[in-house]
Amino acid sequence: MKEEAFGSPAAATGIRFLLLAAVFIAGIAAERIGLVEYLSDPWEREYVLFLAGQHLYLVAVSMAMALVTGLATGIVVSRKRFRKFAGVVMYVIGLGQTIPSLAVLALTMSFLGIGSKPAILALYIYSTLPIARNTLAGILSVSPAIIDAARGVGMSPARILLEVEIPNALNVILTGIRIALVINIGTAALGYLIGAGGLGDLVFTGINLMRTELLLAGALPITILALAGDYLLELLSLLIVPKGIRMAG
Repeated sequence: MKEEAFGSPAAATGIRFLLLAAVFIAGIAAERIGLVEYLSDPWEREYVLFLAGQHLYLVAVSMAMALVTGLATGIVVSRKRFRKFAGVVMYVIGLGQTIPSLAVLALTMSFLGIGSKPAILALYIYSTLPIARNTLAGILSVSPAIIDAARGVGMSPARILLEVEIPNALNVILTGIRIALVINIGTAALGYLIGAGGLGDLVFTGINLMRTELLLAGALPITILALAGDYLLELLSLLIVPKGIRMAG
């Protein structure tokens, strides 16, 4: 009965009304704070878009590196001959997340200088663990009976990995990627502190100058990017992960 109530036209109308009310209130707040006036300036709007491009560049490059490393590591240590090293490998990869993000940035800056390179390395370190850990957990959670059945029909270990284990682990793997992406987008704002640019420029400038419109001009796009990235990966999981596996996960 509850599911029917939430799925009823009246409930849907109520949710739309609440969303419209929230947007309306946010618009009034943005106008009073001065955000609308700030973004109405073509030069300032162009600058915000430029910083957003820098932010996306940091996220895209570091996430690509983290995906390659995390997926490869998770797959390798899930193999029977390397499984005994899984704990040590995950501990080593996880060391980066035990160190505060500012300290990681300072360490990478100490030998790479300032700019985008140390920021990308720091973001890569922070993003690898969730992907590697979920890849390992997802593959190890595949039922041994399914793997035995695949062996019984003569499938090679490579085919079992590609056609049985990874498809069945895909839901868990994508969850790790979603976590890594959200962490990455938020942490990328700190790249401004070491000269990497990005939307953190507006956030920290707004804090230093006590200008709320600058702070929000940087913070809101970061929030939108994180929500959009999470939503797109959720849609991707709906498209490529079979419903039965999603329900089981």
